[in-house]
Amino acid sequence: MQSDNRIFDDFAKIVNGFAGTVAGMGREAESSARTRAREWIGGLDFVSREEFEAVKAMAVAARDEAEALRARLDALEAGQDTIAGTQKDVASKPETTAEAAAPEIIL
Repeated sequence: MQSDNRIFDDFAKIVNGFAGTVAGMGREAESSARTRAREWIGGLDFVSREEFEAVKAMAVAARDEAEALRARLDALEAGQDTIAGTQKDVASKPETTAEAAAPEIIL
């Protein structure tokens, strides 16, 4: 009877050892697959999430700055149009001969 228990005990030890070996092989395969995937992705010039977020923030800041500069340019152009319009009005105003001949007197 004792010999039967010993066979079962040895069999249980072998099965437990095999399960541990299979689990170790699984961890090793996963690690190897992760390493190969990282090497493959690294070769495709992908960027990390941190790098992507940093560049995204820079693009948003650049877009905001461009919009601010566009608004400033529009305001400056509107001011020049007003000045140019005033100058055109003065230039297009017909002068009479009496006004042209008479000097302006400032008191």
